[in-house]
Amino acid sequence: MNLLLTVFEIVAPVFILAGIGFAWIKLGFEYRLQFVTRFAMTLAVPSLIFVALMQTEIPGGDLSRFTIATIVANLVLAAVFWVLVRMLKLDQRTYLSPLIFGNTGNLGLPLCIFAFGQAGLGYAVIFLSVTALFSFTYGIYLVAGKGAHGQVIRQPMVWATILGALFLWRGWETPVFLTNTLDLLGQMAVPLMLVTVGVAIARLTTRSLGRAVWLSLLKVAVCFALGWFVAVAFDLEAIAFGVLVLQMCTPVAVTSYLLAERFEADADAVAGMVMVSTLVSVATLPLVLALVL
Repeated sequence: MNLLLTVFEIVAPVFILAGIGFAWIKLGFEYRLQFVTRFAMTLAVPSLIFVALMQTEIPGGDLSRFTIATIVANLVLAAVFWVLVRMLKLDQRTYLSPLIFGNTGNLGLPLCIFAFGQAGLGYAVIFLSVTALFSFTYGIYLVAGKGAHGQVIRQPMVWATILGALFLWRGWETPVFLTNTLDLLGQMAVPLMLVTVGVAIARLTTRSLGRAVWLSLLKVAVCFALGWFVAVAFDLEAIAFGVLVLQMCTPVAVTSYLLAERFEADADAVAGMVMVSTLVSVATLPLVLALVL
């Protein structure tokens, strides 16, 4: 009973805030998605990443091992789904990106914060940074058929990660007034991202849900198995283990839909996967948490 209560206390705020965003749109209120998303990704999330890295107290060896484990997990995941997509004769431009990339920012960060505290945030930020770099390069290549290396250096999250890692390595600290300012900006990131998930889901329209159901279930099963295997193989300590598995199991990222729409893949099919996988995660993420806590 205590475990069930703990899991509920962790996941309830996440889905309640997303539900608020969903209800806000359904009630007909205005929500400028482009502005909020740009603000969050340009200021709030980079501030959260930078401060979390600068102030992390994770031992260097554990941090390095987790980073390598995250890179390996994402590479293996991409390879496995590439094989599955070819075996199932699915359109690579439409389905491979959403199968690989999870919502490690909007849902993953809040869940890791609530479940594992400040130490979990440090690991979750590392995972998000690796997947973001992967998404801005290989992810766009999958959908657009061309590289996107120039976009990487224009992403504030990338620079926040680099600077945060540098400050952590050198043991530097920003002045207190600046740290407090960045900390306040970072505190905005989690509620903004969660409400925005609900808004984005409310605005999606799709006609093809049948395939999305079994692909969403396939995604979470493969991601959980691979995440657990990699975490065991790298002998990660408890919090790092939990964060890796949890981040691997997050549902399809809304950005996959935006990329599909921008580069003229089957955006309707991707929208179905975003919607269904997010609904599926209401049941699967509590189960994953119960296993890793």
